[in-house]
Amino acid sequence: MNKINAVILAGDNKKEELLEGVTNKALMQIKGKPMVQFVVDALRDSGCIDKISIVGPVEELKAHLGDKVDHYCEGRDHLFDNVSAGMEPFSKDTAVLLVTSDIPMITGVMVADFVSRCREIGADLCYPIIEKQLNEQHFPGVERTYVKLKEGTYTGGNIIYLNPQAFDRCAEFARKLIDYRKKPWKTGRLLGLKFLVGLFVGMLTIPDIEERFSELLDIKASAIVTPYPEIGNDVDKPSDVEMVSNYFEKIAF
Repeated sequence: MNKINAVILAGDNKKEELLEGVTNKALMQIKGKPMVQFVVDALRDSGCIDKISIVGPVEELKAHLGDKVDHYCEGRDHLFDNVSAGMEPFSKDTAVLLVTSDIPMITGVMVADFVSRCREIGADLCYPIIEKQLNEQHFPGVERTYVKLKEGTYTGGNIIYLNPQAFDRCAEFARKLIDYRKKPWKTGRLLGLKFLVGLFVGMLTIPDIEERFSELLDIKASAIVTPYPEIGNDVDKPSDVEMVSNYFEKIAF
């Protein structure tokens, strides 16, 4: 299998309620090591990742990760700019894996499975979705945002398979979508009222969404149904820390 390169996004500031004394959420200690190291280890264990770029507080990340990462990029103020900076070393690639630093439950098997499914599709952008029933079976009581579609009810993941050469084509729209994510009326203007109504009443299909985003982004976009809910469960609040601790205790037996 030909390997691809990966970008880890670790530019988020630490959530104050998570852990005192940590300046960046990615460096929060879990089982005696920084959370981001679980992500790095999973990428290395997958067998399908070559070089890794990471975006965040460079000196602090280097102190923990050293030569486990190939490229370090200082974090920017905007998520979109972090993605752009992290992909810069791989700008001529045809596929890069974007991963957030706060999904410590992922493994190499999960990464390899997602990359394999994306390669079969051959899209410019692949986004993982997880069935609600599967997620609640593995992580009962965990709060997630779900979207009801004709095929079922799904939540999203924290990994994206992206063609860097298509990145510029969707840059302007993607930046607006990020900026408007907490402003529904502006998001509606971007996506279209008809699309939003269909989404709200659960009448859209997965192909409907793929087609709409492919049209808006001027790329081929695809949703990947993954059997691994760990990809979608990030650490963002104290209850998530407890969830991760319980998960690792459970799999240890």
